[in-house]
Order: sequence, then structure tokens, then C-alpha cells
Amino acid sequence: MPAAAAALLTLAAACSSSGDASTTGKSAKAPDAAATITPANGTAKVRPEKGVTVTAASGVLEQVSVQAGAGTVDGVLSADKKSWQTKWTLKPGTEYTVTATAKNANGKATTVTSKFTTLKASSTVKVSDVIPRAGETVGVGMPITVSFDRPVANKAAVEKALEVRSTSPVEGAWRWITSQQVIFRTKAYWPAHTKVSLVAHMAGVRASAGVYGTKDVTKNFSIGASHIAKVNLKTHLNKVYVDGKLAKTIKVSGGMGGGDSHGNDFRTTSGVHLAMGKSPVVTMTSPNIKEGEPGYYHELVYKDVQISNSGEYLHQSPGEYGCLGHSNCSHGCVRQTPAGAQWFFNLSNRGDVIVISGTTRDLEWNNGWGYWQLSFTKWMKESATKQPVTTTALTASSGAPAGN
Repeated sequence: MPAAAAALLTLAAACSSSGDASTTGKSAKAPDAAATITPANGTAKVRPEKGVTVTAASGVLEQVSVQAGAGTVDGVLSADKKSWQTKWTLKPGTEYTVTATAKNANGKATTVTSKFTTLKASSTVKVSDVIPRAGETVGVGMPITVSFDRPVANKAAVEKALEVRSTSPVEGAWRWITSQQVIFRTKAYWPAHTKVSLVAHMAGVRASAGVYGTKDVTKNFSIGASHIAKVNLKTHLNKVYVDGKLAKTIKVSGGMGGGDSHGNDFRTTSGVHLAMGKSPVVTMTSPNIKEGEPGYYHELVYKDVQISNSGEYLHQSPGEYGCLGHSNCSHGCVRQTPAGAQWFFNLSNRGDVIVISGTTRDLEWNNGWGYWQLSFTKWMKESATKQPVTTTALTASSGAPAGN
């Protein structure tokens, strides 16, 4: 064979060999994906707080569905798509079906399922009350108070199940007041005109040994305009700001100061108060003083906005109009002019902020809703988690308030 022909043959053989290697690489077979579901199929009496975990090997998770009857369960997929975990606890005494699909590198799908039942609750705990009321419009200082029908031992688990949603996400923290009551307060005042929703994901939460929540609770409410009253008992004026602008200045008179032998303190408390409620008329009686004794009074007082548990209100002055704007003459309440009291009464919502200054007595943080008397750091110390939380963005798809 001529040398040139031999060289061409060798080159052709080399080219042929290279092409075969490329084809072989493209057809390499990837291992099948595998998905593991916990709890396993057929498991009974699963503890509801354990939730569902799905993991993938030799591939990634494509889809996970957890159903109980017609309802579906929310979950979180990891960034690498290797694991999926239920977001909240499961309902006690319920049958669940889990379907998970994983895909390998070549796109081949593998689907597995698991059916299991959760443990029935022998004892239960439920949310007995929520403040604010459903559908209520409240002020920018409003806390959220959640009460339970029995003591809670696993406070951290319950705290983590309480989700606050708002159209303007803000930072806040929970604080346990008693073993049956926990309160959420924002770090700064709520943004005005915000929609808020409390979702207590209590179904399946293990509140104490053998005690589970069985029902989720949702309460929707709204933050109204910003109403901030600044009461100065040295200048004897109440300057009321609506959405940051001075709306009205009202002449006032505060506590006369001093005390008596019955233990009554006639100083108005200074600090950040919240409007706790209002009434067109309140019967006010001198504490600890019997009829006929010096200092006794029993009278109807009008246009009352309550600001503490120690008997303090902003109200219409029952007399002594000469004191308004000039001196402090009351037994501790803040008296206002008739026209000013009527205007302020009509304006007020629960949770409105009333900042009082100019006295020698400070409002205690637990006197009514004096929660803003604590710094946010001190407030957070009685959180079970010791951590702040940021409210979840509230959108139409996540359940915007509808007054339930």
C-alpha cells in the first residue's frame, strides 16, 4: 500500500474513533432519582408537631403535595430543591396523603406516595380571645393580644405558630404577660392605613404535654389614620396630630397633684398611653372614700376616652372651666373643653397614641396598655424565642382582611 494511502486510512480511523467516543458520552445514563417521605406510608399516631419532610437523592424535587381531604398543606422547598418541609403543624386525628415527584439529571421522573394518620388530641387548647376585634379600625399604637383557654407551657412553639401579616411589613415581637396571654407590639408605630391579619396556626401545636391545638384562627383588622395626641400639663394644652399634621389644639387641665390619707394619688401619669376604649358617659366615684367623708365625689362625666387601668381618662370637664388652659385641677384625669372633648371623642379609636408630659408620675408599662413605656429590647425579653419577627407581606392571595 502506498504511504499516502496508509496515512489517509490512519486519519480516517482516528476520526471514526473520536466520533464514537462523543456519541457514547451523550448516551451516558444518569441514576434514577429517589424521594423519601417522612412519615412513611402506613404510619399511625404521628405527632402533629413533627410535620412532613420529603428529601431527594440522585435528583431534585419537582413537586410535593400534602392533602387532608380537599385541603392542602403549605410547605417550604429548600433552595437546592433537595428537601421540602411543612410550614406549620398538622391537624390531630387526621389522615394525610403525600405525593412527591423527583427528577434525575436526564429529566426522568420518579413519584412516591405516603398515607399516614396523626395522633388524636387527648386534651386541647384554643384561642379564647383576640384584641382587636375582627374588622375593627384601630390606632397606630395598637398591640395584638391573644388569650388562650388554658395555660401554655411550650410558649416558643405557640409563639412561632402566631403569624402576623400586614400590607406594609414591619418589625415587632411577642411578649408573654401570663401563661395564658401573649401580646404582639411593633418596634415603631404601625404605618397608618395598613391592613393587618393575625393567623394563629394552632391546629397541631403542642402547647403542653399531651395538649394540642385543634383549630386555626384568623382575625383581620385595619390601622386607621395616625392619631397622636400630645398633652402637656405644664402648658395645659392637648395638641392632636392627624397623619402628622396638627389638626386641633384643646385647652386641658390635669391632675392637681398630691394625695390623701386614703392612698389616692392625684397626679396624672406621664408617658405613652394608648386609647383603650371610649364611652359617652362614665360614673366616676372617689376611690376609697365613703359618702360624707371629705373629698367624696360621685358624678356623671361625659365624652370619656380611657387611657389606663388606674382610672385615667381624657373627658369633658364637669366644671371648673377656668382651669382649662391655665392650671391642673382634676383628680388625675385630663379634662377638656366641651367642644374639644366632643371632637376628640368622635376621632378616637382604640390604639390611638396619647403622649402626656409635664408631671412627676410615670405611667407603669403594665398599667392598662402602657406597653410603649418599655424599650423594644426590654419588651422582647419576655418573648419565648427572644427574637424579633417581621410581619408577612399581606396580599390579596395571602388573605387580605375581609372582616372575619
